[in-house]
Amino acid sequence: MSTQNLTNTPAVHNRRGIKEQLTGIPRRRQLIALISPASLWLFFLLILPLATLVMLSFVKTAFGEGSTVLTLEHYRAFLQNTIYQRLLWRSLGIALLVTVLTLLFSYPVAYFMAYFAGERQNLLLTILIIPAWTSFLLRVLAWRLILGSNGLLNTFLMGIGIIQEPITGLFFSTPAVIITLVYIWIPFAVLPIYVSLQRIEGNLFEASADLGARPWQTFWKVIFPLSLPGILAAFLFVFIPTVGEYVTPALVGGPNGLMIGNIIWDQFSRGLDWPMGATLSLMMMLIVIVPLFLSSGLAERLGLTGGGDE
Repeated sequence: MSTQNLTNTPAVHNRRGIKEQLTGIPRRRQLIALISPASLWLFFLLILPLATLVMLSFVKTAFGEGSTVLTLEHYRAFLQNTIYQRLLWRSLGIALLVTVLTLLFSYPVAYFMAYFAGERQNLLLTILIIPAWTSFLLRVLAWRLILGSNGLLNTFLMGIGIIQEPITGLFFSTPAVIITLVYIWIPFAVLPIYVSLQRIEGNLFEASADLGARPWQTFWKVIFPLSLPGILAAFLFVFIPTVGEYVTPALVGGPNGLMIGNIIWDQFSRGLDWPMGATLSLMMMLIVIVPLFLSSGLAERLGLTGGGDE
C-alpha cells in the first residue's frame, strides 16, 4: 500500500481532525481547562476552610456582636495555658511513637511481599487492603471488644491460666490508643514501602553479591537506602493524620488517652468556642508543618524525593 493511501485512511483523518480542534484552542485556555477542576477542589476544600479558621481565631466570639471584634485573646490564652501545650506535645509524642511502631511492623511485611511472596503478591495485597474496605469506626470499636476488661484478650489469658483477674489497664489508656492506631495505619504504611522496594532493580543485588557483600550488608547498603523514599512517604501518611486524631482516643483512650484533637472537637461542639478551637487547630498545624518542611528540604538535598543531584 502506498504512502498516499496510508495518509488517506479514516484513522489518520480523525487524528488530524482532533489535532486541528486542539490547536484551534489557545494554549492558555487549554491549561485553564485542565487545572480548573483541581483548583476549585483545592479552593473549596482546603484554602477556604483554612482561611475560615484563620479568621475565626482572630475574633472574640463566633456568634453575636463579638464576631466582629478582632482580638489576640485566644493566642494569648494558648500561650498561657500549659494544659493545652502539654496536650499538644503529648499528641505529637504519641503520633511519633505510633509512626515509628507502624514503620517497624510494616517494613518486614512489605519486604516479604516484594521479594518472597512470588505469585502470592496479589493475594497478599488484597488481604492487606480488605480491612480498609470496612468502616474506620467499626475497626476502632473492634478493639474495644479485644482490650476491654471482659474482652477477648483478657478472656484468652484467663482461660490459659496466665492471669487470674482481668487486666484493667489495657482499655481506656494511652497504650490502647497506640495499639489501635498502629493496627489502623499498617496497610497505609506497607503500600508505599512495597512500591519503593519493587522499584529496586534486581541486578543491584547481583552486583552486591559479586562484590562479596553478605545478605545483611546488601540490605543495609543497597536495599534500605533505596527504600527510603517509601519510608518517608509512609512516615507522612501515618504521622500527619495521627497528630489530629480524635475518634480513636475518644473510643478506646478515655480520659487517660486524650489527644489535642479531642480538645479541638470539644471546643467546636460542646463548648461552642469556635475561635479557641480554630486557634488550637492552627497552632497544631503550624507545629506539624514547620518540621515537615524542614524534613522535606533535607530529603530533597539527599535525593530521597527524586529532586536531588544525580
